[in-house]
Amino acid sequence: MKTKLKKLVRAVLGLSRRQVAGLLLAGAVGMGVAVASAAGRAALATGLLALLLVAVPAGVIHLTRRIAGVGRANRDAVRELRLLVEQLQRRVIAAVEKERLAAGDRHQELTESLSRAERLTGRGAELLLREQSREIEALFQLFQRVTPRAPMPAGGALNPSDLLGLHTVASSRRPALTVALGSGPATVWLGYALAAAGGRLVVVDHDRERADLAKAALAEHGLTAVEVRHVPLAELTVEGKNVDWYDVDALDGLQDIDLLVVDGTTAPGPDAVAPALHVLGRRLAEEGTVVVDEAPTTRVAPRQGGFGLAEERKLAGRWTTLAGRKTTVAK
Repeated sequence: MKTKLKKLVRAVLGLSRRQVAGLLLAGAVGMGVAVASAAGRAALATGLLALLLVAVPAGVIHLTRRIAGVGRANRDAVRELRLLVEQLQRRVIAAVEKERLAAGDRHQELTESLSRAERLTGRGAELLLREQSREIEALFQLFQRVTPRAPMPAGGALNPSDLLGLHTVASSRRPALTVALGSGPATVWLGYALAAAGGRLVVVDHDRERADLAKAALAEHGLTAVEVRHVPLAELTVEGKNVDWYDVDALDGLQDIDLLVVDGTTAPGPDAVAPALHVLGRRLAEEGTVVVDEAPTTRVAPRQGGFGLAEERKLAGRWTTLAGRKTTVAK
């Protein structure tokens, strides 16, 4: 019965066990005072009343202290919660600010990249348009100079401006003997230029299939006077280095060369100029000229067979002429 009463009081008032026990004890003492007074026992009633008067203030004081402790604990919890919320707010604000700055930087980089791409695209389109216009003009000039007897060969690494430069130097110098190292579509254009000038053209190629194609193209255009030699590769020593170049024995009979054309796109080796000058440079005529698609980075020394050949001038397209000292001084 007493246990049920405690549970009922705790459920109704929401008090702790000690608080419920104190209330029950105060109630029991109060009932004892009433019973003692009714029974005529004044001394007992007075004692119980005095006990009740002492216990009630003590309970009130204890309860007050407990309430004050709970209040302090609540205030501490609220203060800690406020500090935690403030720290969280600062972290969120710092993260948002960092992302905002990073987004601003990325936006600026993207804007600069787009502006640069726009400038480059405009400049690239302008350069491409100019290059296309130059190539079209070169193609018109070529067909104004040459009347083909068959379709001209397509492909190859040479553009119309390259072909125009090669045709110009061949037709203007009117060489008696021209040797071209490497065959391709340019062979036909060169054959037309030299046929009009009455010169002899010898084309040397180490690739048999490419040489056969050049022969077939020349025959189709009626340029039967052009000689195409298939010359296999052999080891050659140039400036103490061994390189793979044309078999020198197969080049017999090529003397007093007026025009030597070195096409690096079809001639063997990464550096086609040095071995060509080493072997055929001493076979040049007195006013002989060498045409290369890439000018040497250094002046060709006499011991290399170049006899002081130096860059003379840039032609149309990729070609550069190399001429001897006598030719340069005469001009």
